[in-house]
Amino acid sequence: MYKSLEECIIDLEKHGHLVRVTEEVDPYLEMAAIHLKVFAAGGPALLFENIKGTKYRAVSNLFGTMERSRFIFRHTWEKAQNVIAVRNDPAKALKQPFKQIGTLLAASKALPKEKRTKPAAIFEEIQITDLPLIHHWLKDGGAFITLPQVYSEDPVKKGIMNSNLGMYRVQLTGNEYETNKEVGLHYQIHRGIGIHHEKAKRLGQPLKVSIFIGGPPAHTISAVMPLPEGLSEIIFAGVLAGRRFRYSYLDGYMISLDADFVITGEIYPEKTKPEGPFGDHLGYYSLVHDFPVMKVHKVFAKKRAIWPFTVVGRPPQEDTTFGNLIHELTGGAIQLELPGIKEVHAVDAAGVHPLLLAIGSERYTPYQKVKQPMELLTQANRILGTNQLSLAKYLFIAAEEDVPLDTHKVEEFFMYVLERIDLRRDLHFQTNTTIDTLDYSGTGLNLGSKVIFAACGEKKRTLCRQVPEPLKDLRHFVNPRLIMPGVVAIEGKSFTNYSEAKKEAAELAEAVQKRGGMPDCPMIVVCDDSQFVAENFSNFLWVTFTRSNPSHDIYGINETYEFKHWGCDNVIIDARLKPHHAPPLIPDPAVEKKIERLFAKGGSLSHIKI
Repeated sequence: MYKSLEECIIDLEKHGHLVRVTEEVDPYLEMAAIHLKVFAAGGPALLFENIKGTKYRAVSNLFGTMERSRFIFRHTWEKAQNVIAVRNDPAKALKQPFKQIGTLLAASKALPKEKRTKPAAIFEEIQITDLPLIHHWLKDGGAFITLPQVYSEDPVKKGIMNSNLGMYRVQLTGNEYETNKEVGLHYQIHRGIGIHHEKAKRLGQPLKVSIFIGGPPAHTISAVMPLPEGLSEIIFAGVLAGRRFRYSYLDGYMISLDADFVITGEIYPEKTKPEGPFGDHLGYYSLVHDFPVMKVHKVFAKKRAIWPFTVVGRPPQEDTTFGNLIHELTGGAIQLELPGIKEVHAVDAAGVHPLLLAIGSERYTPYQKVKQPMELLTQANRILGTNQLSLAKYLFIAAEEDVPLDTHKVEEFFMYVLERIDLRRDLHFQTNTTIDTLDYSGTGLNLGSKVIFAACGEKKRTLCRQVPEPLKDLRHFVNPRLIMPGVVAIEGKSFTNYSEAKKEAAELAEAVQKRGGMPDCPMIVVCDDSQFVAENFSNFLWVTFTRSNPSHDIYGINETYEFKHWGCDNVIIDARLKPHHAPPLIPDPAVEKKIERLFAKGGSLSHIKI
């Protein structure tokens, strides 16, 4: 149980989980590049002690492995799991009251504690330009905070028990922001702070916001937790930290006395400015869009403050561990929230939001002559209407029957679905709907489509284990390569427009039909580089599901359209890069060369194999 971020760092170093970087490093690209190398190598947390342009230290890769994350929370993990379990299922506490007393006491002891301590006693007032201004990717619009805890209160029902603590990225420099006077906040309107902002706009008043950076690691995790109704992030932070959240107020702003840095300010109604670009978790840049501006009131730092940060990019990255931590902590919550659903897996390698795999149940079929997905479809719609799961584009759902299923064995799960799906009956589209703000495969910001692949019953096909003959020696489609049983990647020429793509897909479909079809190959992925896509399963997941919009990019061989329902013999997914897509994240070769000094003999990181 740590009172501060520094206590955690000392403990990690003592147990071999952290290394100090003593060389001077540049916050412009170098720190991020070093972090990415160390994370990829499964390396330790990094404490940067000598950062160009600032007197403050910074730490990254704190949560880089599940082993280290479990170590950090080893004393409070079980209590936090129990509190979530009771909040998810209150009836459990009534059925076993004596068993749950310890859990309920843990939650009550975690109530936030207001202190009379004045912030000036523990903080010094600074400016934004005094901070470690970390610029992560070459085309980023400026320096960003990647592990902020953004605090706001309901403007109608004020107070800490009516608050939201969320993690929304914060742009500190660049674009049209007035240096030291403004920062940009990137959040979606349906999130907690967005609801508070909307209420403040209706009242015609600015929303007061506090941004905390650092403090006990539990506070960072609490800002990303999807908590059950009635359990505040502030209370959960106390449970997971094993210590009550300590705070006071200054000029009407809540100040976390545990944080290393605090930025306070106001968001004004209707005031926006361009935010971005920013290298994001899909592996591409999120582009420039107007988002709310926070007018900076004051900036504080403790005398020995440490700046925590992470780097997001093509998964897996450190935020992958956040997802795994959430999964472990919330346990069976999904089954309570979504009846009939055993498991939902947001696939990290596909960028998390684009692809969901789910295990459901099919209990309607005893009344049907033919076994087919029915209950699965009601469950699928429930999934796609739930919180952040609603951002998904592709949902593969199967009923668990005779064979135990595991969505985390992704390739096996794909095979199970592809062996059983009836592509004429079991594909269901939702068009002109919402997708992730950061996903540029759609028709506009937040606009795209969804498709459900549903499967149950007996095997319908044995999947091919080599490239089918009909896909060889085609005129405009070349280099077919087997990705996995039943799925083939094939290269098409560069994408020009959807009209042309539709003609090309029709040409491919006609060529396959003329050659007798291929019932053992249900999925074809048209791409720019089939060797890359087929090189490993992660490449297939990343390219296919981040570069396609189901309504616009799915075609079929021997297509049918009957009573508003579309079907086919074989699905074609056009996963080529489109002109409207955001550019992928590419490391800067010059920076990669510069950071070699740290990994060379005598460097702080020479013992890490990269």
